[in-house]
Amino acid sequence: MADVTRRLHLRHLRGTPTSWVRWQVGGRVRREGTGLSFWYRPLRAVLSEVPVDDRELPLLFHARTGDFADITVQATVTYRVADPALAAARLDFSVDPRTGRARSRPLDQVATLLAELAQQPALDLLARVPLAEALTTIAPVREAVSAALADEPRLADVGVAVVSARVVAIRPEPELERALQTPTREAVQVEADRATYARRAQAVEQERSIAENELQNKIELARREQQLVEQHGANSRRRVELDAAAELAAAQGKAEREKVANAAAAERARVLAGAEAEKERTLAAARADGLRAVGHAEAEAEAAKLAAYAELPPEVLRALTVRDLAGQLPQIGQLTVTPDLVSDLLARLAPTR
Repeated sequence: MADVTRRLHLRHLRGTPTSWVRWQVGGRVRREGTGLSFWYRPLRAVLSEVPVDDRELPLLFHARTGDFADITVQATVTYRVADPALAAARLDFSVDPRTGRARSRPLDQVATLLAELAQQPALDLLARVPLAEALTTIAPVREAVSAALADEPRLADVGVAVVSARVVAIRPEPELERALQTPTREAVQVEADRATYARRAQAVEQERSIAENELQNKIELARREQQLVEQHGANSRRRVELDAAAELAAAQGKAEREKVANAAAAERARVLAGAEAEKERTLAAARADGLRAVGHAEAEAEAAKLAAYAELPPEVLRALTVRDLAGQLPQIGQLTVTPDLVSDLLARLAPTR
């Protein structure tokens, strides 16, 4: 839509590149074209604005096939105003010169005309084919609609040109669509079940292979465990034999060492015994010699003493005898001398006559 601004009693219109504008004053065309910009007086000006850009018209209509099934056709028609001057003359594209707003909706008339023109060839074509074929005849329907719109003189009379026509989808009613989809769905389900069964069979086969592998592994482990036990027993027997041999060798060595030690001890004892005997004999001989020498010396001393005593007078001998006797007596702490004791002592000391 053109941009209209106000300056006192004047108006300024600024168009767009996709809008065709015509300015008339007194029935005469002052200016017309796209992208215009001009000043005008709203009381005298007559303005028309025609959009010349491409526009999309979505269509949704119902049809009936040759076997009386209701279907829905979804299409899109792209069109544009090829002759804006002719369109402005045939349709009301006038705008308010004060505000620039459109006074009517001519594009709705164009849309209604295009919808009616597009539906007719599609309905004619779909009415001649059954439902199953109608659902797959999107290309023929599109070609029929495009051809009908391209050759339609009423569009040329209003200056409208169809750029393209597209049929997006042709669909039956939901219940009928589900019924039609059932065979395909069942076939797909059968294939899915077949794939599931094949997968399950493969899984069972893999499980069987895994179970066999596990059984073989258990058998192999049991065999290796048996070998390990046997080897462990052999190792234990060998260890016992080696320990016994080592103990036997140790006992033999110990016996040999004890035998040698006993022999050495016996020899040492024999040598020590001989040396001890020789020592005893030597000591005995030396002791005997000493005793003989001591005896000779004592005998000589006794003889000398007797010889000396023989030359002494009797009184001296008696005094010596008393001294020796006093030396042999025990220690006397207190002595009581009685006349009887003195008489007896004197009697014993008196010489015998």
